Amino acid sequence: MTDSRDYLRIQKAIEFIILARPSQPSLDEIAQAVHLSPHHFQRLFQKWAGVSPKKFIQFISVEHAKSLLESHKSLQETSHAVGLSSTGRLHDLFVSIEGMTPGQYKSSGAGLRIYYDFYETLFGSLIIATTDIGICHMAFHDDWDKAEQELITFFANAECFKQPHPIHQQGLSFFQSLDQPPSMIKLHVAASPFQLKVWQCLLSIETGQLLNYAQIAERIGQPKAARAVGTAIANNPIAYIIPCHRVIRNTGELGNYRWGSLRKTAMVGWESSQVRSND
Repeated sequence: MTDSRDYLRIQKAIEFIILARPSQPSLDEIAQAVHLSPHHFQRLFQKWAGVSPKKFIQFISVEHAKSLLESHKSLQETSHAVGLSSTGRLHDLFVSIEGMTPGQYKSSGAGLRIYYDFYETLFGSLIIATTDIGICHMAFHDDWDKAEQELITFFANAECFKQPHPIHQQGLSFFQSLDQPPSMIKLHVAASPFQLKVWQCLLSIETGQLLNYAQIAERIGQPKAARAVGTAIANNPIAYIIPCHRVIRNTGELGNYRWGSLRKTAMVGWESSQVRSND
């Protein structure tokens, strides 16, 4: 797993790339922005993303995002014709979602035992919490105290224990490269039926692909519910595994993200680079 300091450098580089993108910054300019030599930065970025900074810039462009949105229908038709066997199909093949009982949902987790801990990932520090059934909360945070308080407040009536759990490792396996399939995992979430439907739909978005809110609404059979879809996505409690980062604006702009727009950009670019390097 990557060093968290590496990700902070990558994040700073991505921020510089986004701001300087109109002028097409050189490798030397990007490296200087993160206080590394060009050689060291190139090696660090290649290790993290699997592609050069120059190639990565293409993967986070509005033009690239628009092309993915426009290819949605043809991809869907091809999938039905030849079967979905792409290596990009990680989430829906390896993840199942179970909603908490109405009683657990309404009572802020009464009767549940929750085990949580903090981990370092490709995209920064992460808190993972699980019941005995499956992961119930997974969020990126730079402030561990705040992350802990957020979890305990949401599950106010559950028993929460700060300790590692084997299910945590199953969640971390999703941050591997595509040639290393993740572990099978169950998510145990507090959600309304509509939220569950939206989150389940997000699992069907292949790695390296993007959809907009209207396309998600169409997929769940409620084409007029794009705004409600957006609300459900904003309340996603399981970062990355339920891939809300793959839903963007219809303009091709990546838009906001619960855990930071720069982190969303990093995820979209990293996944695109992983898929293209495996083509």
